[in-house]
Amino acid sequence: MIPAMFLCHGSPFLAVQKNEYSHFLNQLGRKYTPKAIVIFSAHWESDVLSLTYTDDVLDTVYDYYGFPKEFYEVKYPAKGSKVVAELLEQRFADAGIATRREEVRGLDHGSWVMLKHMYPDANIPIVQLSVNEALSPKEHYAIGKALAGLEQEDMLVIGSGTTVHNLRWIYFHDKNVRPEALAFDDWLIQHTSTWDLDTLDRYDELAPHAKLAVPRAEHFVPYFIAMGAADLTRKPTIINRSYEHGTFSNLCYEF
Repeated sequence: MIPAMFLCHGSPFLAVQKNEYSHFLNQLGRKYTPKAIVIFSAHWESDVLSLTYTDDVLDTVYDYYGFPKEFYEVKYPAKGSKVVAELLEQRFADAGIATRREEVRGLDHGSWVMLKHMYPDANIPIVQLSVNEALSPKEHYAIGKALAGLEQEDMLVIGSGTTVHNLRWIYFHDKNVRPEALAFDDWLIQHTSTWDLDTLDRYDELAPHAKLAVPRAEHFVPYFIAMGAADLTRKPTIINRSYEHGTFSNLCYEF
């Protein structure tokens, strides 16, 4: 079986970097070979839960600007899967969750930058889904819970985001991690270990430095989707914890 995961997708720089974190992703991809990948990207926000619906090659979307030319030449030519998308639609329908098909959307950098290191051959079908920062952690958990058990069909469910993500609070040349970032992740780890969903649902008022770590929730809510997808097992395991630029968290979980 393949556990659900919350993974940090990194910045667009990761698209061409080879570093400790890219090595981690490469080794993680070697550990698991799923039949399909279901990935919720922080870089696709939608009021209605939306999913890619195609059997064709998904476009590599460069949803960033101001980077050198090489960042717009990287390709990740993975195919979609209507069969998997329809399976997800049925799961969500059974849970009373409305969905919308997107037949032309490709993979944004919340998906392909990370997957390029995990599965460089781009030979695994992918369905990408949206998030909605207006929903609570418990509501995102319910979205993930609708997919609980997909690991038994060798499908990899990924919540792609970052726990501490504040672009106004980064220090590009600082190798020291800010204590506020550590405190927020420590709090998250503590309450994840006991699967305390009631407390986690109120992270914005209970977690230390929550407003600093999570000024907007779009990068954080994929965490709860991944948790929900693992509701049947509830076995949280930290598989990576590192930091960049003083605050940017690469905390990753298997659930």
